[in-house]
Amino acid sequence: MAEEPDRARLAALEEKLAKAKGAVNPPRKRHQDEQYSQAQLAWRMVIELVAGLGIGFGIGYGLDSLFGTMPLFLVLFILAGFAAGIKTMLRSAKEVQERKAAQAAEQGED
Repeated sequence: MAEEPDRARLAALEEKLAKAKGAVNPPRKRHQDEQYSQAQLAWRMVIELVAGLGIGFGIGYGLDSLFGTMPLFLVLFILAGFAAGIKTMLRSAKEVQERKAAQAAEQGED
């Protein structure tokens, strides 16, 4: 029975120490993590653009081979795919910008 209060006190002390360590040394975001997320964003945007072009090419080529009007639909849908890819890239960039603004506002409040 004498060990029960000691264990509770020890657990409380460990919890206080963990809180104190967290307050003194808050976890910082490493510079490498930030670079990695920027690389991920760049690859995401490249993939979105290439996917738009690829889908446009596929649809245009399919319609051209179906109707026998070889370069017409191919060119139109490649341009449409390029526009869709650019629009998606801009949406992704805006999303990241809003997320960074929210993080900056959150850090400013603390």
